[in-house]
Amino acid sequence: MVLESGVSRKVIGFSVTALPFDEQVSIILDWAKDWSSKFVCIANVHMLVEAYRNPSFASVLNTSDLVTPDGMPLVWMLRSMGVKNQDRVAGLDVMLALCKRASEKNIGVFFLGSDGSTLEKMRAKLEQEFPSLTILGMEPLPFRPLSEEEDEAVIQKLNSSKCGLVFVSLGCPKQEVWMAQHRGKVQAVMLGLGGAFPVYAGIYKRAPYFIRSLGLEWLYRLIQEPRRLWRRYGITIPIFLWLAIMQLLTFKRTPSVRA
Repeated sequence: MVLESGVSRKVIGFSVTALPFDEQVSIILDWAKDWSSKFVCIANVHMLVEAYRNPSFASVLNTSDLVTPDGMPLVWMLRSMGVKNQDRVAGLDVMLALCKRASEKNIGVFFLGSDGSTLEKMRAKLEQEFPSLTILGMEPLPFRPLSEEEDEAVIQKLNSSKCGLVFVSLGCPKQEVWMAQHRGKVQAVMLGLGGAFPVYAGIYKRAPYFIRSLGLEWLYRLIQEPRRLWRRYGITIPIFLWLAIMQLLTFKRTPSVRA
């Protein structure tokens, strides 16, 4: 990760940015003002376990410019390693905070991925909540891989728009791989937001705050999308729990060994 090592901690082997929500948003905005070509991973248990199981995806995560702690288990891990005031830096919250501050700083935004219906619902809501926000484009992408010509057209559209922020919704790990492949090509900060688009559009409900604070948002989502998510959670949660426990046991033993 490009940020200084002092502002990150390893969670099951991967660097996660250990900074408050507002500081992480400010870093992203500073990059966006300069049209810096960066990409941000909004990390949860699924993403870290995907990286653990897939070395090629691990290299993507390890070379990202910022990895925010989205899921509460990641927040708890950071707190257990001494980052006492770490808060959650979740995708939807990041998107809304960036839209608010981008509208104040005249930074244009672009929404890439998902489908046309979802994007139109998002546009209507964004225009109501952030009337000063400059939306420079909303572009759905097909589920199939893009041809070289199609990909070049997307890059040209993004760069010619002069947007500072590109919110990408292709699902994990596809969106992170896409962003890594386009760093240096797209002159903007790219953020992978996964399921934030349909939640903001009102297609799915977000879990109430108390459920999110208990780290049970995954269960709330599973109830809404059982066919799509049961296998993901059934595999990733046990793996993460095992790796996290092993890491914490090692972390707790380390000071006494040194003594």
